[in-house]
Amino acid sequence: MTQQLPASAKHLIIGAGVHGLSTAWHLAQRGEEALVIDKGTVGAGASGIACGVIRNNYFQPAMSELMAECVEIWESQAERFTYHGSGYIALGPAAQEPDLVEVYERQQRIGYPSELVTGEAAVAAHMRGLFPDWRAKGLTVCLHEKAGGYAFNLESMEGLAGLAREAGAQIAEGVEVTGFERDGSGAVTVVNTSRGDIAVEQVIVAVGPWVATLWEMLGLPDRLDVHRPDGTVDRDVPMWTYWYLQEGEVALPPSTLDAAGGAKPPVLHIDSDAPLIADDGRTLTEEPWGIYVKPDRESVQGGAAPIPQGNTFEVDPYPTGTVDARFPDEWTAALSHCLERFEGCREHYIQVRSGGVGAFTADNFPVFDYMAPNVYVAADSNHGYKMIAVGREIARVLGGEHSSLLHPFRYERFATGDLHPVSHSPYPWS
Repeated sequence: MTQQLPASAKHLIIGAGVHGLSTAWHLAQRGEEALVIDKGTVGAGASGIACGVIRNNYFQPAMSELMAECVEIWESQAERFTYHGSGYIALGPAAQEPDLVEVYERQQRIGYPSELVTGEAAVAAHMRGLFPDWRAKGLTVCLHEKAGGYAFNLESMEGLAGLAREAGAQIAEGVEVTGFERDGSGAVTVVNTSRGDIAVEQVIVAVGPWVATLWEMLGLPDRLDVHRPDGTVDRDVPMWTYWYLQEGEVALPPSTLDAAGGAKPPVLHIDSDAPLIADDGRTLTEEPWGIYVKPDRESVQGGAAPIPQGNTFEVDPYPTGTVDARFPDEWTAALSHCLERFEGCREHYIQVRSGGVGAFTADNFPVFDYMAPNVYVAADSNHGYKMIAVGREIARVLGGEHSSLLHPFRYERFATGDLHPVSHSPYPWS
């Protein structure tokens, strides 16, 4: 039976992914009415297809501080979120050292638990202490975050939806937004949907890679000038660009990735400038490469660098796992490069529904801000799944409070030049 939509809502949240559901949960906890609508189902978009990694390896202070709060929320409901607090390790060559040292020092200042190891011999020893068959060479820096880990993506969204419903929020699936009606101030008074109109007091847009569509419906600019801290201006920059995220699995037991003594392994992220050689001796690439890997329910899952897709991308139907033709060979060769246990794993590669496409903002960092008098937009720039605390902060802002965690992500930074610092890493995905 089709769920009856209410004719009005105090807080109408568009999108049943991590930001929409977290906002609904925290609003409902505060005693506020919250209705979530989604044209699909809970977690049907980016949040339900995400790699599921939760980490705080960010060069930007605002990202680090926000992520520390996010990890606390993941840990607070670990069972409901199918969260595994295994930790996270980032490894890199000499070019990565300055950034990872700075990230580590900031983590220490904010009380985020981590360990830094530098020097090729020391890094190799640290990794062999965890994985006796570790054999990657040329890595001179290791940032071992003792917090963070991973969660099973769709299950975690279902758990978050359950918490929102238990707190009193409503979730209506199969409801597509078709337009907005506004008053003279620009405030939205009515949201038009495929199942009728809903009168609203407050709208929260949290639709992941579909944000450009809602952005256009709201009459917001698709190009802008970006002012830099040094006073220069990048003119006519696209507000949205798309990157496709490549992921796959090897059909080996999750225990294949276990650490020494059967311990559950941390998530591994390796950036390397070593030539990538297949197990049969073929040179696959001599360009810098990067991968990540973690256990999944019945396999070992991971991914590699995203692929730029330009300023437009069809997100309907949402991508189901297409990867570049080179990805399976290169990702499995990289696993073997790092851990002897994965030698010959190419024959076990399988392509599953994972990865997907992300909509990135003009500076590749989120925009969390009011974009009309009563329309708050959560545009996560593909950092979204792990950032579960954003919904809590949005609920605070809607309640009239100031969020120091979301303030650095306001839209006006593009006009004021108050941008986030840029990593010195030669790896674009870092």
